[in-house]
Amino acid sequence: MSQAVKPPSLWTNMRELPANVWHSLFRNPLPTDDLQRSSTSFTNFFLHIHPVKVNKNTLRPIYTMGLGLMSFFLFLILVVTGVLLMFYYVPSTTQAYDRMLDLRGTVAFGIFLRNMHRWAAHGMVGVVALHMCRVFFTGSYKKPREFNWVIGVLLFLLTLFSSFTGYLLPWDQLAFWAITVGTSIAAYAPVVGKDIQFLMLGDATVGQEALLRFYVLHVAVLPVIVTLLVAIHFWRIRKDGGLSRPEETSVPVAVSIKAVELNKNKTYGLQGFVRGPFTKIGNTPDNSVFAWPNLLIAELFVFILTLAAILTLSMMFNAPLEEPVNVMHPPNPAKAPWYFLGLQEMVSYSAFWGGVGIPTIFVLLLLGTPYLDRRTAGVGKWFARERLLANTIFMTFLIVNVVFVIIGTFFRGPNWEFVSPWK
Repeated sequence: MSQAVKPPSLWTNMRELPANVWHSLFRNPLPTDDLQRSSTSFTNFFLHIHPVKVNKNTLRPIYTMGLGLMSFFLFLILVVTGVLLMFYYVPSTTQAYDRMLDLRGTVAFGIFLRNMHRWAAHGMVGVVALHMCRVFFTGSYKKPREFNWVIGVLLFLLTLFSSFTGYLLPWDQLAFWAITVGTSIAAYAPVVGKDIQFLMLGDATVGQEALLRFYVLHVAVLPVIVTLLVAIHFWRIRKDGGLSRPEETSVPVAVSIKAVELNKNKTYGLQGFVRGPFTKIGNTPDNSVFAWPNLLIAELFVFILTLAAILTLSMMFNAPLEEPVNVMHPPNPAKAPWYFLGLQEMVSYSAFWGGVGIPTIFVLLLLGTPYLDRRTAGVGKWFARERLLANTIFMTFLIVNVVFVIIGTFFRGPNWEFVSPWK
């Protein structure tokens, strides 16, 4: 009879506790060869989100500039700081402003958390816009990435709306009148404009109902939708073959299978040609690298850079907080949030076309671009000559909007008259 194995003693288990905990979390040691790198990616949840190998073009800083990762990391910062702020904030017109004052003066790290949340929100609007521009100017919306481009456009719109809903929560003069102007722009939509405005405000004017609705949208509804779409966005990147890249030169590779004797009198053989990389036989170079550690280090660097930028801004500049809401003394001029100042400037020329017509046409063109531009040339290249017309049209819309934002920010004074910012 075999002798029973004696179980380890309690003292042995205590000594091996750190190692056992570590191995329960990470089933493989730090990889030192290709097989271990693959195993690590397969067995770790966070690494399993990545492919085992990525194309070298994915890691080129000049190509992606890390804008997609920055957008995601800014969203994570917003979630963490937003949850911490929720422990203290009260969505009430009688308490919201006082809570903002308390965050500034009596709550430990309150002003710092609010600063981080504020600058991360503005940063996310800007970075998501730049990320969308990068995708367009490199032709990365083309087949098979059409649907992922549509998801990206929806995420950009949701980012704008998320920042817009959070703009009201401090309940000061800046927030109150910015939301008043912003919701007034929505009212210019024909037929349903007033209904949309009432749906957003819950009343005819900005008040308690509006504050509560904006709070629920900001902390619950929109984050859930954004999280779902971000997950689908990342999933589709993998399913669509990773990030876009220039078309690789394909070389016919001969593949032959040794003849097999099927009977005594006849033998059969098979030979053919395949196009593209066939790395298993080693006849073409493999233009890819392992995600571990190459992609992981790049992501870590972008995260540290993003966090450092937000921390620096939060220490240098405080989030603005103006006087309490006073409906009897509106500022002149009352301005929308900076990312809607282009709309407000266009509305000053034409209420319908500036507030509804042109923005709707632009969004529809963005959504339809990958289904209208079906040519495969110029994918993965910045400002490819093959896409000169599309890039010119997009750049024109972009420059016009930026100019309008600058005009609305610096060159508009009382009664929306032109003023000189240098006086």
